[in-house]
Amino acid sequence: MKYNCEMIRDLLPLYVDQVCSQPSAQAVEEHIRECNACASLLGQMCTRDPILDSEIYAETSRVLNTQAKFFKRRSAVAGAVIGGIFALPILICMIVNLASGAGLTWFFIVLAAMFIPASLIVVPLMMPENKFLWTIGSFTASLMVLLGICSIYSGGSWFLIAAPAVLFGLSVVFMPFVVRTKPVAKLLGNHKALTVFAADTLTYILMMLMIGIHSGSADFFRIAFACSVPPAAWIWSLFLLIRYPKWNGLIKAASCIFVTALLYCFSNTFISLFAGGGISVTSGIIGWCVLVFGAVLAAVFGLFGLLKANKK
Repeated sequence: MKYNCEMIRDLLPLYVDQVCSQPSAQAVEEHIRECNACASLLGQMCTRDPILDSEIYAETSRVLNTQAKFFKRRSAVAGAVIGGIFALPILICMIVNLASGAGLTWFFIVLAAMFIPASLIVVPLMMPENKFLWTIGSFTASLMVLLGICSIYSGGSWFLIAAPAVLFGLSVVFMPFVVRTKPVAKLLGNHKALTVFAADTLTYILMMLMIGIHSGSADFFRIAFACSVPPAAWIWSLFLLIRYPKWNGLIKAASCIFVTALLYCFSNTFISLFAGGGISVTSGIIGWCVLVFGAVLAAVFGLFGLLKANKK
């Protein structure tokens, strides 16, 4: 025989489950044509007992569930221990604060500050599912609490400016990951990217609104509107053109190039119209040159895109 029985018997389980390579399968088939013992063993392995299979599956599920519960308990215990460690400096600060006769003043700042590392360390250990969603939610809430307490004890009103600015920054960084978590992605469906852009836009508007109210300047909203609309229009235009039309890539590129050139050409006029100030001749000439060049380039891309579409 070309192959010995021990090697073939090592390959039989893989052969039965159809996970061995093609040369290994050919070796097994050649051997069992010559070896009755290995052929009989293969027949026994192929004739499976459904009761035994169900028992093996049940035992496997039981072991996996037991291990999962074990690791969950260990995570919960670790989270409780770390939470107790975080509680020690809070307790010490409270005792010192009361013993110094200052009352519970800066103790609340320390307490709120401890919520931030706790949200990043304890919460992921304690939550069995959707760890990232719980972590970023608790981190954002603890950061807002810390800003609010600091604003109160500093005697300022800057919280209404700082909170929207922080929310805008967190939205830009973490919202693309939040919409991909299982419960949020299931709720949003195919509108995850739209939700990210909408959240960024709304938090930006809220931030500028609070800054304008706090500044008390009559010209702030007019200038902020003039400077914010062109880039926002450009970003939203590119997103909508790329995301929703069923065009090919060349036609989408042509439309994005033309919209970019068009907004660049007229953005200076728009800003000057709302924010005041004259339009320089140099800026106007450059804008029209960019528009003409962008239109020509968009026409070239669009032509190749139409030819590609017609060819298909």
